[in-house]
Amino acid sequence: MAEQSRKRAGPAETVSSDSEIAAHFAVARPRVLAALTRQFSDLDAAEEAYQEACVRAMERWAADGVPRDPTGWMIMTGRNATIDRFRRDRRIVLTDAVPDNPANEDDVETALVDRIDMSELRDDVLRLMFMCCHPELDLKDQLALALKVIGGFSVDKIARAFVVKPKAMEQRITRAKKKAASVAERLDTPSLQERSARLDAVCAMAYLLFNEGYSASGGDQHIRTELCDEAIRLARLLLALFPSQAEVMGLLALCLFQHSRRRARLDADGSLITLEEQDRSLWNRQEIAEGQVLIEKALRHGRPGPYQIQAAIAAVHCVAETPDGTDWGEIERLYAALEQVQPTPVVSLNRAVALAKVKDAGAGLIYLEGVSEALSGYLYFHSTRASLLEEAGDLDRAVAAYERALELDPTEQEAAHIQQRIARCRSSEKKSGPM
Repeated sequence: MAEQSRKRAGPAETVSSDSEIAAHFAVARPRVLAALTRQFSDLDAAEEAYQEACVRAMERWAADGVPRDPTGWMIMTGRNATIDRFRRDRRIVLTDAVPDNPANEDDVETALVDRIDMSELRDDVLRLMFMCCHPELDLKDQLALALKVIGGFSVDKIARAFVVKPKAMEQRITRAKKKAASVAERLDTPSLQERSARLDAVCAMAYLLFNEGYSASGGDQHIRTELCDEAIRLARLLLALFPSQAEVMGLLALCLFQHSRRRARLDADGSLITLEEQDRSLWNRQEIAEGQVLIEKALRHGRPGPYQIQAAIAAVHCVAETPDGTDWGEIERLYAALEQVQPTPVVSLNRAVALAKVKDAGAGLIYLEGVSEALSGYLYFHSTRASLLEEAGDLDRAVAAYERALELDPTEQEAAHIQQRIARCRSSEKKSGPM
């Protein structure tokens, strides 16, 4: 029965909070939207169906609790709502991937979830990612489309990431959607030749999805474990498709290394714990071991790319038994190599941190000057600079940099962590003031 497949709780726990429901939406979005796109061969119709499913979920889950399979429930709900709309408009576009709903549509979604053929739907996200990576689209348009469609990012956030005006980004995404729609009717996994041409962009999308789970772009939930799991699942699918691609091995290894620390990154109150302060006994050694095997195999190919080098950096952190045991010299050398193959301001920002560890905070601050203009609107530039200024004893400027970071939409946990650092700086100022 429908009621039996819902989560059951005590009377005081029956009603789900808006934040809990929103978290389920964020996790379910990639699979729901991908399944609905495959169902209707229309990105706009799939997004409308997803939004309708969200509206109905807010109404029903708030009172009845979250279903046992939120993703399946949303697929069925969005599908049924869209079929109803298509029937009213006398336009039906259906596949056989999901069974028709019975005549009585009163809460049928929960009962139908178990009838979904997951073997048909399991790779829908990967299909959608390849569709977004249409070779006629500019790489930036591919990534913008994926962030909007798969990641669910707002146009404003995507515009900030690309440093363009929101209206221009909205127009870019609309054009990209129209271009991608030209292949929507053939959403089966592309040929090997097509996949190879789009692989770099698909890897970038998978890593962007992982990063959104590893460090959310806003809101009250800093880590979304399910999104990280989904990105790792996609990376495994990519490796199955391209078993000899060293960069795909590097991508999966990088995700595994980063994800291995999830249990140690937040304390019992949900506050952030820095890498140096983490309880390393909580790190997942099985994932670290798998990552080490993958990166060692990848590097033997002799063609180190960005994901391999980043994975090698993460491996140095993961094998260090204590913070003092971290080989920062090796990390700095790896970042220097990464700058050669991926010369971006963010890479230079990370190299500055490594230089500060190898030499001193002053060396890191000097290196940061080279990217200060390019990263003026980047949260982690200001928080990193503030940390180095604090370490160098320049507390006034450290506080100013921390306050600038607070203006750049940190998550609640990040904001709380920054506020703690500001309080620490101000406390240190008072202690070192004139007697």
